[in-house]
Parts: sequence; structure tokens; C-alpha cells
Amino acid sequence: MRFTVVTTNKGKLEEFEQIFKQYNLRYRVELLKTKEIQSSDLREIAKESVLYAYNILREPVLVEDAGLFIDSLNGFPGPYSSYVYKTIGVGGLLKLMNNIEERSASFKSVIGFYSPYTGIKFFAGEVRGSISYESRGVSGFGFDPIFIPDEGDGRTFAEMEVHEKNKISHRGRSSKKFIEWITSLEALPTPYGDDR
Repeated sequence: MRFTVVTTNKGKLEEFEQIFKQYNLRYRVELLKTKEIQSSDLREIAKESVLYAYNILREPVLVEDAGLFIDSLNGFPGPYSSYVYKTIGVGGLLKLMNNIEERSASFKSVIGFYSPYTGIKFFAGEVRGSISYESRGVSGFGFDPIFIPDEGDGRTFAEMEVHEKNKISHRGRSSKKFIEWITSLEALPTPYGDDR
């Protein structure tokens, strides 16, 4: 089934493209800003975003919402990660962590997919890790420079190449669940055929 990835985040898009190309998925990209509700639940945000995107594009769509959840800050910034990054940035978040020894955290991702043939489907991924004491690395985006995954070798996400991050990241995990599902579907008819 052909589908459309809806995002304005070029870093996120690069990660999706690297993952999807291994499986010959048929998709296009739409740089559309979706409606983001204020919610503490990534799944609810993804649901509203994917329905909003479908109502505009009228074709099978995929959106993703993600967040950094820091244990000692009661899960902050969580679903508000993008806003917090834009307002106080990596440096501001590190200041909030001053003198905090408990630095465990997780990155979570929820992919929302909608087509009139499948309804809404969700695919979640999570990776545990910790917050570094300083910003390290120039790859990735958002809070990647301060997140050290437990399953890695001590580097932050921003010190990894995209393909390395994808192997263990929250987005890599949610994407793989989505890929397993969509590739298992039998060919479904679409209102516009296969040539769009």
C-alpha cells in the first residue's frame, strides 16, 4: 500500500527514509504542519495529527510524535519536547538537570497510520538511557546531543551516524513494528490505483 509520510521535521524524515528504503516501501513525503493538541499522551497527539492530515490529503497517511521523558523531572519534557527544545533548548534542559544525580530517561515514539481500509493503527517504540552532563555530537536533532542510550557504547545519539541510531532508537523501533504490519497486508485496492 502506498502511503504519505507527513512531517516538517527534516531530521525525522532522514531517519524514516533510511529505514524505509531497506524494505522498498512505496511512499511519498508531504511537508505539512499538522494540528497538535495539548496532551500528555503521545498516542492521543498522533491520533489527532493523523486524522487532521488525512482530512486534508485524503490518502493513507503516517505521522509520528515523539518525546524525551526524564525520570527525575516526572517525565518532563515528554510530549512537549519540541516546544521545550524551541524555547529553552538543550542548554536550558541541562540547566534544569543541574545538581541532579538521577539522570535516567527514555525517548518514546508513537507512529499513527490511517487509511479508510485499515482504520487508525498505532506503533510504539521506546529506548531507555540517561541524560549526559554536557552536549555532545552534531548529528541528529532535538535533544539527541544529551541522550545516551543504555544499549549503546556511551555515545549520545548526536555522536552516532543515522544508521547507528536507527538500530536502537525509539523511532527505529516504532518504524520496524509499522513495517512488519504494512508488509504483512495483502494488496489492498486504493481509490487512485498504484500510479499516484
